[in-house]
Amino acid sequence: MKIKRRNLIHLAFLAAIVPFLSSCGYNRMVGLEESVTAQWAQVENSYQRRADLIPNLVNTVKGYADFEKETLTGVIEARAKATGVTIDPTNMDANSIQQFQAAQDGLSSALSRLMVVVERYPDLKANQNFLELQSQLEGTENRIAVERRKFNDTTRNYNTYIRKFPALIGANIFGFDQKPYFEAAEGSEKVPIVEF
Repeated sequence: MKIKRRNLIHLAFLAAIVPFLSSCGYNRMVGLEESVTAQWAQVENSYQRRADLIPNLVNTVKGYADFEKETLTGVIEARAKATGVTIDPTNMDANSIQQFQAAQDGLSSALSRLMVVVERYPDLKANQNFLELQSQLEGTENRIAVERRKFNDTTRNYNTYIRKFPALIGANIFGFDQKPYFEAAEGSEKVPIVEF
């Protein structure tokens, strides 16, 4: 008799909670969170493409004997730092994205210095391999910008959904937290000074 009564209580509890679970949006939250994770992978993929192009660029530039070794060393070191910073999308927070962005900004800065120095070497600027690599890097920078924008759009969709009622209740119960956005680096609104 006790077993039957206990089973009835469990069935009643399940009958009461199933409608809540189906309307709490749990599955949609899981899907949106996975979309954020997948889009972050695309951001990392674009940055990895840039990192993969750099050794070829450095080797092409190295062929010019009088080229500044300090500039090349700076690019190589910045690439090592940039590829050494990774983010676990399941534990993504604003601090980890800032660290990732800082490492990538260091690489962007080193590449910018390299391109400024290249201006002094007309033979290098005319080298077909260099021109092709430069074009690929420019295309990759565009891909990075597109993927970061898509990441922010996907994150906005997720964050908006988990903050709306009634999904807000399910998000709090099941531990769905807001995801951080990929933001512009501090000071990026200033026009860079280029000196030759």
